[in-house]
Amino acid sequence: MEKLEINCAMQIQKPIHEVFEAIIYPEKMSNYFISQSTGIMESGKNLIWKFPEFDFECPVQIEKVEANQCISFYWENSGKNLLVEITLSEKENNSTLVSISEKSMENNEAGLKWLSGNSFGWSNFLACLKAYLEYNINLRKGAFDFMKK
Repeated sequence: MEKLEINCAMQIQKPIHEVFEAIIYPEKMSNYFISQSTGIMESGKNLIWKFPEFDFECPVQIEKVEANQCISFYWENSGKNLLVEITLSEKENNSTLVSISEKSMENNEAGLKWLSGNSFGWSNFLACLKAYLEYNINLRKGAFDFMKK
């Protein structure tokens, strides 16, 4: 395998429109993922995200947003712009399957480090999104304070 790609998914017990809105609106994302964003996720927009645990700004280039279906964007990692694709699918009992892929890095030491870190990161994103939407809990609050520099 020459290229590495991250793929993860989780089902959330909320209607698709609620899940979609929790991902695109910064005032909702700040309850489980980021601390700030310069705007709503919309096709063609360039945003800056800030995270509560880290002292840096993360440029995000939104590629495509289709209501209640998908969100894709590019962000930088190790000097490369990587594509993140979030797909939403309606499931039984008014639930939503959230699938995330991030691609791609070379199959080398830097790529393996990225694969490990961001696989954990996207799994954590999904767990925090689920906790926020289903139980109104911010799992991220204080969880990564040990990483502050």
